[in-house]
Amino acid sequence: MSDNKANQTVKNLESAFAGESMANRRYLYFARQCRALGADDVAAVFEDTANQETAHAFGHLELLYPPEDLSVEKMLSLAIEGETHEYTTMYPEFRHTALEEKEHAAAAEMDEQIAESREHAERFSSLLDTAARRFAALTTVEKRHANRYQQALDGFSE
Repeated sequence: MSDNKANQTVKNLESAFAGESMANRRYLYFARQCRALGADDVAAVFEDTANQETAHAFGHLELLYPPEDLSVEKMLSLAIEGETHEYTTMYPEFRHTALEEKEHAAAAEMDEQIAESREHAERFSSLLDTAARRFAALTTVEKRHANRYQQALDGFSE
């Protein structure tokens, strides 16, 4: 995708991804409710459609985040960024609005989401730290091997 992350196509893909993702979750929720009501055949249709919505969402993501541009570190960084936004900005703002509107159940839900998003960010950060330590260790090993190979090459040229 274009380096210009503010272009309209990127915004459209992000919006389409959000819509497909919401449809997936909504249909899975509907399927659960249908099963509780004994409508297993309808639930199966909702579940099948939810899987199709996931495929659509993944297609949008592949354009937004081309696989060749992704590394484990990049994906962890993006996840940390998203979760941090959720617990520092998004959910606190939603909570504030819910309290203003006296929607206490919604405010309590936001409190739970703030805590969970913080936990998610910390978990991803821990994984990123582990990945960085592994990379540093590999770099040291590779440097040692490179030095040995260079010494061997130097021995041939003498």
